[in-house]
Amino acid sequence: MFLKEYISDVYNGVTSLLKGMRKTGYYFFHPKEIITQQYPENRATLNLPERFRGEVVMTHDEHNEHACTGCTACELACPNGTIKIITKFDVTPEGKKKKAIDTFIYHLELCTMCNLCIVACPTDAIKMAQNFEHSVFDRNKLTKKLNLPGSKIREGVE
Repeated sequence: MFLKEYISDVYNGVTSLLKGMRKTGYYFFHPKEIITQQYPENRATLNLPERFRGEVVMTHDEHNEHACTGCTACELACPNGTIKIITKFDVTPEGKKKKAIDTFIYHLELCTMCNLCIVACPTDAIKMAQNFEHSVFDRNKLTKKLNLPGSKIREGVE
């Protein structure tokens, strides 16, 4: 019984090895179909999948305006407190107080790239970028302020 099981395991192992070697041999003789990318030599031509999640960014237009209303839906959706939104009240020209974003803090070192904040955002103010080179010696550099200095909410976004 033991010998039969041992021989079966050896046979399955050799079969698996030969399958892998066959695939490697195929790519050796058909080099145009190689899918491996030589990073970091190919940084200029690096092709990442569209669904790759690198870090959260807040999009701004050419007038330094964003779509974040400060609703904190992304902060509530985040499972580990990666996002912290500090709001303030602006006075509109009509004299009404309106909630606005003061600071959008993003802790990259805590982020699990789960995409829940992006899904929760009702105005699509934030998105996942394809940046992935985040190695730093100082952990404080991984805490980012996403809204640009002097930015304001885009007109018509509620």
